Amino acid sequence: MFYVSRGSVPPTRHTQHRVPGGSLYAEELFGVEGFTGRSSLLYHLVPPTRVTRIEPLGPVSIETADDGSHHHQLIDAAGIEPAGDALSGRVPLFHNSDVVMGVVRPAGPMPADTYYRNGEGDELLFVHEGTGVLRTSFGDLGYHPGDYLVLPIGTTWRLDPDDGVAQRMLYLESPSELEPPRRYRNEYGQLLEHAPYSQRDIRVPELREPHRDQGDYRVIVRARGRHTAYHFASHPFDVVGWDGYLWPLAFDIANFQPITGRVHQPPPVHQTFGGHNFVVCSFVPRKFDYHPLAIPAPYNHSNINSDEVIYYVAGNFMSRRGVGIASFTLHPAGIPHGPHPGTVEASIGKEATEELAVMVDTFRPLFLTRQAAELENPSYPYTWLESTEAAEDARRLAERGPEAFPD
Repeated sequence: MFYVSRGSVPPTRHTQHRVPGGSLYAEELFGVEGFTGRSSLLYHLVPPTRVTRIEPLGPVSIETADDGSHHHQLIDAAGIEPAGDALSGRVPLFHNSDVVMGVVRPAGPMPADTYYRNGEGDELLFVHEGTGVLRTSFGDLGYHPGDYLVLPIGTTWRLDPDDGVAQRMLYLESPSELEPPRRYRNEYGQLLEHAPYSQRDIRVPELREPHRDQGDYRVIVRARGRHTAYHFASHPFDVVGWDGYLWPLAFDIANFQPITGRVHQPPPVHQTFGGHNFVVCSFVPRKFDYHPLAIPAPYNHSNINSDEVIYYVAGNFMSRRGVGIASFTLHPAGIPHGPHPGTVEASIGKEATEELAVMVDTFRPLFLTRQAAELENPSYPYTWLESTEAAEDARRLAERGPEAFPD
């Protein structure tokens, strides 16, 4: 990312920076990869090390489901009810060692005086529905539908949804850094002219007046596979200034400028962020291909060594039928997939699409969770059949449940 400075910082790093006429501010280096990766310097009213109590909260666990077969899957998450907050309300759906993703529908804010810090990885929230404020030690980010909210590892934050506004978000956790694709950056980190978005499109937290409150503030820290609550007597958002290259951000999917061509463009042109062994892509409204014989619908393709998850946000996805908004499809490695019957011919001559979706491709196998298995539509693997009596028989068989996939 790029350099940002907010609030009060000294002219020279690691030098005295004082409360006017008083004591030193407490400097904190917030960085990754030891002392060689991206970092920022934060200046606190109170040293961030003053823990008053440590409270074990237990392990973080995911229940994996396995129906004994390998097939395409449709997970209908539209009916998930609001529950808990941005942390306790999470419903994990897919996972491997590189990424965990699922849905969260916060019913309200985190408990008063409670904050969260993921010490194991970066986090991404894609706002499907809802408005509110993401509050962090770096400042506030207001959010609205279509926003990607990216939180670097170690960020202290809380999510405050607007009262009475329904919330629905895709969430993603990763032990690697989430960052713009390297092919769209020059040697200085600047996004290139042909990148589908620029630094100007990225929103940076607005630093507020530092909190000087005293009380009992609980920061839930995720580390080593468990949650631990650290209690502090001073408010964690007591930062008077910060500068550097590592900070939370917001990016509106509406500012993603789609790359189009004379013939159908492959999914890498939609890449928005990347992590170790996975990519995040944005399918946005765009003009279709302009070759006189172009076929706008995607061609059949085999995910030979990657699993593809698509989360359907809005519009009519041109290559799919029977897939609703707020659903996920998983097209796993090893078997081809492509447009549903009738969608190829139907796409010819169309000039544009209004579809909106987020895709995550992983390069290690994804596993379904118990929650995802409970939401699966077992007939989905048969939806590429034509509407014949045999296809209907296959669908009815699938709807019977696990026995539809005999050994």
